[in-house]
Amino acid sequence: MRSIRIDDKSVTPSKILCIGRNYLEHIHELNNAIPEEMVVFNKPNSAITSRLYSGARRTGGLQFDERDTIHYEAEICFLITKGQYSGVGIGLDLTKRALQSQLKSKGLPWERAKSFDDSAVFSRFVSIRDVNIHQLEVELFINSMRVQVGQVGEMIYSPATILAELKSYTTLCDGDIVMSGTPKGVGEVHQGDIFLARLKCADTTLVEIEWVAE
Repeated sequence: MRSIRIDDKSVTPSKILCIGRNYLEHIHELNNAIPEEMVVFNKPNSAITSRLYSGARRTGGLQFDERDTIHYEAEICFLITKGQYSGVGIGLDLTKRALQSQLKSKGLPWERAKSFDDSAVFSRFVSIRDVNIHQLEVELFINSMRVQVGQVGEMIYSPATILAELKSYTTLCDGDIVMSGTPKGVGEVHQGDIFLARLKCADTTLVEIEWVAE
C-alpha cells in the first residue's frame, strides 16, 4: 500500500475522493456543463505517487500508449482524521484527457482516464490546526510560468460542503484524501517539464514542492 506524509508521520490512505467541476472557469475551459449536483469520483491507493510521469512513461508493468495525452490538474487536497479535515497539501490529478473525452461522449464512467496507477501526485501534507482553510490558495508554475491559481473562495462547493456530501454516502477512513477540484489552466504534461507548486494561506506559504516530469 502506498503512503503520503503529514509533518513527520507516514499515512496510508484507503482511497482518494475527487471533486470534479468545482471551479466555474475550469468548467468553461473544457466546455463542460455546470453540474446540478456535486461531481465525485474515486482514485484507489495505487494511484498515489510522489513522482510525476508524462505520457512517455515506460516503466514496470504499466505501459502508457504514446497517444495518451496526460494532463495535470493542480488541487488543494485535504487529509481526513476522525471524519474531519486534519491536514492539507497539494495534489496533481493526472488525467488521460483524450480517453476521458471518448468515455464522456459515450456516457461511460471516467475511471480508466482518471484512476490509473500513479495518477495522484502528492506533496507532503501539513496540519491545519492553525490554518484558516477559507484563505487557502494553490498556484502552479511550469518552466517558470504560472499556469494555475485557485482559491477556496472561488470553489462552487466549499470544503465544508464537500465533507458533508461525502459523509452522506460513504465512510471516511483515517488517512483518506479529498481532492477539492482544479482551477482553470490545465494542460499537457511533457517529459522534462519542471513543475513548481505552492500552497498558501493568505501571504504565508505552507507547502512548496518541485517535480520534474519523467
